[in-house]
Amino acid sequence: MSITLWGRTTSANVQKVLWALGELGLSYEHIPLGGRFGGNREPAYLAMNPHGLVPTLKDGDLVLWESHAIVRYLAAQYGAGSLWPESPVARAESDRWTDWTATTFQAAWLGVFWKYYRTAPESRDPAAISAGIAAAEACFEILDARLAAVPWLGGDTLTYADICAGVGMHRWRTMGIAYRRHANVERWAAALHERAAYRDSVETDYAELAGRASA
Repeated sequence: MSITLWGRTTSANVQKVLWALGELGLSYEHIPLGGRFGGNREPAYLAMNPHGLVPTLKDGDLVLWESHAIVRYLAAQYGAGSLWPESPVARAESDRWTDWTATTFQAAWLGVFWKYYRTAPESRDPAAISAGIAAAEACFEILDARLAAVPWLGGDTLTYADICAGVGMHRWRTMGIAYRRHANVERWAAALHERAAYRDSVETDYAELAGRASA
C-alpha cells in the first residue's frame, strides 16, 4: 500500500510518526502542512482530519489522525515482533506508558515548551514556567524508576511506547531550561540517540518555533 503523511516536521506529534516510519524502514510520501506551510484549514484536509491538526496518515484506504493511534497502527501493521510486541502482556506494558504519555507526560513537558520556548521572553510567566517544570520533573522521576528496572518502557526492546514518550527528550534537553538529570532517563536518552531514525526525525532544528505562539 502507498503511505502518505501530512504535517510539518517541527511538530513533535509528526516526529513520532516519522520516527516510527524510519524504524520500520517504510517508504512514504511526506506533505508539509500546518504552521508556516498552512493548509490545515483547507476543506480537503478537514475532510480527512476534522480537527485540522497534524499529523494525518493515509495508508491505502485507511486515513488516521492522532499521533499515538498512527504509531500504534504502523507498529501493529508493519512491526510485529519489534515495535509491536507479540505478547499481550508486553503490549499492555507498552500501552500503559503510551497512554500515560498522552494524558500526563506530554502535557507536562510540552506545556513548558509552550510557556518558555514558544513565548517571547518579555511575555513569559516565570511562575507558570516553574510550576510546569515541577510537573514535568515529577514525570521524569516516574520514568526514571521504570527505566531502572527495564532498558525500554515496554520491557527489553524498543516499542511504540518509547517513540511516543521519547520524542520529547530532544526538546527538553535543548530548549534552554535548567533541568535535573536522572541517571536512568539519561541512559535511555543516550540509547534513543543511537538510533538513526530518532536522529533523523527528532533531533532536528526547531528554531522557527521560538517565540511563535501560534500552532
